[in-house]
Amino acid sequence: MSEQVHVVKPPVTSVGVVGWLRQNLFNTPFNSLLSLVTLYFLWSVLPPFVRWAFIDASWFSPSQVCRDGAGACWSVITQNIRFILFGFYPYDQQWRPAVAVVLLLGLLFFSRDRKYWSKRLGYAWIVGLVAMGVLMAGGVPGLPAVETTKWGGLPLTLLLSVFGLTAAYPLGVILALGRQSKMPAIKVLSVVYIEMIRGVPLISLLFMASIIFPLFLPEGITINKILRAQVAIILFTGAYIAEVVRGGLQAIPKGQYEAAESLGLNYYLTMRLVILPQALKIVIPPTVGILVSAFKDTSLVVIIALYDVLKTTQTVLSNPEWMGFSREAYIFLAILYFLGCFSMSHYSRKLEMELSTENH
Repeated sequence: MSEQVHVVKPPVTSVGVVGWLRQNLFNTPFNSLLSLVTLYFLWSVLPPFVRWAFIDASWFSPSQVCRDGAGACWSVITQNIRFILFGFYPYDQQWRPAVAVVLLLGLLFFSRDRKYWSKRLGYAWIVGLVAMGVLMAGGVPGLPAVETTKWGGLPLTLLLSVFGLTAAYPLGVILALGRQSKMPAIKVLSVVYIEMIRGVPLISLLFMASIIFPLFLPEGITINKILRAQVAIILFTGAYIAEVVRGGLQAIPKGQYEAAESLGLNYYLTMRLVILPQALKIVIPPTVGILVSAFKDTSLVVIIALYDVLKTTQTVLSNPEWMGFSREAYIFLAILYFLGCFSMSHYSRKLEMELSTENH
């Protein structure tokens, strides 16, 4: 007779939801206490917040109806969404910055996947940037010209952040290589620049770019305020990236340099083919941290009267009709900035996995 094998199932308390709770939330007395306190806090906070934010909220009502209500007044966003997103851009032409933003986001979406990295994507970026510039500025048949002083809202925030971070990264790499250079003049200039820029806050650079720099220009020559702010952001962010990249260069073993030299590679090929690919992979996490911080710091342009998405929102809140609804407005802004920062962080983790950084 064949013996029947009885499979003994694990106890219910060690598998499934109950098992996960026991293992992760109630595995020790201290963790159990923390879990109970956290659950009590969530139970006390979440239901009132959900009721305020969703159930009792006003979404498309006039401001007076909002003041009489008990919930959130999201009408401050919905009733002013076009001004918040596009600022003083001519109302009947706001489809132009909207299309420009969609183009930019589309290019960023395709650029996040390495399988699309090719010459075609590079040409698409060139064509897309030209198209965005024509849409925003106009001055061609069918598109009336719009001065940059009227640019604002979300397009301006994306312009300052995307182009600022894109230009700051190669600048930081060049400065890091300059600081590691054996040529005294280049090394001293790189060190002085990095330490001087890192020694002052971004606000001071923005003030200098907006107020002091025009004083040194010849009479009759002016430079666009947006361009001056863009340059200040690039110079500031590049100095911080330089120090992060320098740490990556120092982490590369000396044998890598000797191996490249034994192959007869010159300095340029050594850096491009051997050293920088390894160094830049090592410093992906801290580099993304700096880029995320720089993305949030673009909101500081509000102090030099540039109407980015923060300034347009504050302008709405200065209207007596919508005063008192700052919570809803700043929650909306926080969501916008969170989406941008989370997207960069998520892409960096994806890039680390693809490059197997943690395995080297």
